Amino acid sequence: MTATGMLGVQWAVAPAASAMPGASAVPEAPGLGTAPAEAYSPHRAVHAGEEGLRALFGSENRRVRTQERVVAVTFNAAWNAAGLERILEELAVRRAPATFFPTGDFADRHREVIRRIATAGHGLGNHSYSHPHFRELTVAGRRREVRAADQALRAAGAGGALTPFFRFPYGETGPAEISEVNALGFADIEFTTDTNGWMGTEGGMTVDRAVQRALDVLRPGAIIQMHLGASGGRTEVLDAHALPWILDGIATRGYRVIDLRTLLTTSAHPARSPR
Repeated sequence: MTATGMLGVQWAVAPAASAMPGASAVPEAPGLGTAPAEAYSPHRAVHAGEEGLRALFGSENRRVRTQERVVAVTFNAAWNAAGLERILEELAVRRAPATFFPTGDFADRHREVIRRIATAGHGLGNHSYSHPHFRELTVAGRRREVRAADQALRAAGAGGALTPFFRFPYGETGPAEISEVNALGFADIEFTTDTNGWMGTEGGMTVDRAVQRALDVLRPGAIIQMHLGASGGRTEVLDAHALPWILDGIATRGYRVIDLRTLLTTSAHPARSPR
């Protein structure tokens, strides 16, 4: 798949993402605790598309800037992996790429899930280690969250599926925080809408409502956020049930699903929209 017409991204503030339950404390990575940001940039020398990556720096990326009828499908993972089987199956049947954003804590607990996502050909992004509110952390604390998650994903076997993409917990971003993750070699990739399937039936959500929330925002470059699992030990994952209807709706409306990694292959720089 080429990056024709993928000239960059559009930045706009969107509502905060879903809340995640508390996770284990972020571990101190050996040799990383006091290292300056510039000393830890694992992706800068890895990706040939560095120019495309840098074009994403400086702002939130909540929609791909393009006039093509394309959308991106993404999944966060911090709880369990109850929806994995169905989600991977539906993506495979429809030959649709996706990008998964696990926390480092999730990667430590579910290494086989990380490997399965990578083997299936999907991208893996960084969603912090323990899903904290970043604004409540120190600069050093935020760096540790990003670095520890990156190390956990690598240790879990993410391999070549690992992307230089970061998604802030709760969708809470700010200029300073974005600059910090950029200095670590990551572009911030957020979302146009969340299906809210994570709320479950207990939270008043249904499969139909999750599908409608996704299809209501269909426009060129939309990024849809869903979730891989459920909180509190629940095994009902509405997003897993909604996914085939969402993918079919995308297709019937004349859109196609793109891999966000194609953004790394463009050499064009996006026009920056004011925050």
